[in-house]
Amino acid sequence: MKASMVMILGLMVTGVTVQAQGPAPAQQNATQAPTPRLASGKPDLTGSWQGAGGGQQGSGGDMFRRCTPFQTKECMEWTNQSADWVFMSASRLDQRQPLYKPEHWDKMIELDQWTNKYDPVMTCLPLGIPRQGPLSRIFHTESDITFIYRGGVDGAGGYAEFRMIPLDGKPHDPRRAAQYTYMGYTIGRWEGDTLVLDSIGFSDETWLGRGGFFHSDQMRVIEKFTRTGNQMLYEVTVEDPVVLVEPFVMTPRIMRLNANENAGLLPERGNCDVAYEKDAIETQIRH
Repeated sequence: MKASMVMILGLMVTGVTVQAQGPAPAQQNATQAPTPRLASGKPDLTGSWQGAGGGQQGSGGDMFRRCTPFQTKECMEWTNQSADWVFMSASRLDQRQPLYKPEHWDKMIELDQWTNKYDPVMTCLPLGIPRQGPLSRIFHTESDITFIYRGGVDGAGGYAEFRMIPLDGKPHDPRRAAQYTYMGYTIGRWEGDTLVLDSIGFSDETWLGRGGFFHSDQMRVIEKFTRTGNQMLYEVTVEDPVVLVEPFVMTPRIMRLNANENAGLLPERGNCDVAYEKDAIETQIRH
């Protein structure tokens, strides 16, 4: 008995000691790697990137539920995921959510209740920024930066998208800002070693996320990218004085450099070839 207690106490002490030593080796190596830089001295963000943590919380990362003996033979884990999405939707469960002005609460609740009817993802519209989520591939030069996004995100919605953003330091052109798009009109600037992207000119057809989180055409999105070694911090703030009480600061996300330098280069067909779940559109079954 005494020997067992000594072993348990030893493991507890060891656990505390390991925890006190800092981040795990993989995370430590990612941040301690040299940060590649452009000729100007600014960090070079080029590479294939994959999410490593943060972002909208609530889905637990494993959104598939195995089929039970009581379900039909046609059951798949994917169909179970769709049926469960009302309970697992990350945007609904995230501790950080946009705070709407009282006069817009009824609209937000109605959009959430009728998600299968109103959510743009159900009719295969582009997800837009910031709902498209973190990028998969970056091509970075001194004068511009290009982002490539994968399709099938947020419960198999959206398409594979791309953005080409000038880094010439010029301000927004008011005439260009009036040409509303799903991905917005973006300009870039540097704050030290952090790349700041400032986007306006959004179509109000997109949502911030499931849950009826709509926005107006006056939305402004600020994205920040800070690369340290082979790791990058991605931060997003949404401003919309028309419908929001205060700026919506999304949960920061950590992205790690993908060991496969060709990841994200192959064309990817999105899951949105046609509108789906048509039978459910007439119901209030939220997905």
